[in-house]
Amino acid sequence: MRTKWGRPRRLAGLTARLGLRRGTARTRFTALYVTLFLLSGTALLAIAAVVASGGSRSSQAAPDGGTDQPATAAQAQGRIGELKQQLAQEHDTQSRQILIGSASALGVMAVISVGLGWFVAGRVLRPLRVMTAATRRITADSLHERLAIDGPGDEVKDLADTIDDLLGRLEHSFDAQRLFVANASHELRTPLTTMRASLDVALAKPGPVPETTATLGARMRTELDQMDRLLESFLVLARTQHGEFTDSARLALGQLALTALTGRAKDIAAKGLTVRENRIDDSAWVWGSQTLLRRVADNLVDNAIAHNGTGGWIGVAVRAEGDDAGAVSLVVESSGPVLDQRRVADLARPFRRFGADRTGTGQGGGLGLSIVAAITRAHHGTLELRARPDGGLRVTVALPRTDGRATAEAPDTETGVAR
Repeated sequence: MRTKWGRPRRLAGLTARLGLRRGTARTRFTALYVTLFLLSGTALLAIAAVVASGGSRSSQAAPDGGTDQPATAAQAQGRIGELKQQLAQEHDTQSRQILIGSASALGVMAVISVGLGWFVAGRVLRPLRVMTAATRRITADSLHERLAIDGPGDEVKDLADTIDDLLGRLEHSFDAQRLFVANASHELRTPLTTMRASLDVALAKPGPVPETTATLGARMRTELDQMDRLLESFLVLARTQHGEFTDSARLALGQLALTALTGRAKDIAAKGLTVRENRIDDSAWVWGSQTLLRRVADNLVDNAIAHNGTGGWIGVAVRAEGDDAGAVSLVVESSGPVLDQRRVADLARPFRRFGADRTGTGQGGGLGLSIVAAITRAHHGTLELRARPDGGLRVTVALPRTDGRATAEAPDTETGVAR
């Protein structure tokens, strides 16, 4: 049964057999230009050959002079016939030479048309390449950018305007979502504070407190603290996605990492973890938000502690790569179970945990690494999560490096900020 899709499918199969679907659009346009040139040139040669053969046959046709003409007239007529025959042969020779020369010229022009077709196709597709490059640069953190293609109101301009309208709608949607998260987090903090105050008042009443009530109160306080940390994480995500950096400064990333380790010494000792030798590069300076980058170091160390086994180890390294235009890397490694690399990348997404050891255990809300990813993107850096072959996780945060020699004094060991 023939359907309405039969013809397009046959055309698609024909172009596939001709090899026009392979390669780039520029290659296909070039092949189309060359094919059209060859077809038109061949048709022109065929018409010229038909015209030349018709002229040759007409020149070969000698008029009939009759049999009753005098001998001298007959001789003259014979001489005229010989001349006409020679002229026809000469015409045939010239026609063949013209056709051969035209065919050779067609072959040369076919080769030249490949280069011309490639150049013309590139000129035609240049606006599309510009649009593609501009669209690739636009991410969720830079939806305010637009293609803003100038030119006549043709199909390419219409496509660019359509993409700009789509980006505008996406920006509005993202802003509304982030604003909702921020407002909801602020609004929910008030009832949580009220609930915590009511719980404290109930447990502080005179007289003995039943054991079940005390246990329930401790459990409620733990859950309220967990909710408070979750809301704080939401606020950090919303702030990061809005790009609100009010405390940007030149920071020593190594000092932030050491501060995070020092502040969690009790948690590390409680689990019996071993801190391997820290490799801190003093020239590892970055520019960014002090609060947010400190949160990156804290979250990475917290993640290494929470999802580690008893008696395991933690390693922290900060190094500067290249010159002042290079990068600064913060690497946090930890022991633990063997992880599947295909699923490790999902850990940077909100509320994603890995296996039973990353379920709701009260150790976190599943936003630690997603906050690290958001802060890293906001600082134009990269985040890499790698499963270690012998178990555990290796997290690498790479940030653009800045020159720390501009500060004459040493950084504060508590904050990592140059004084």
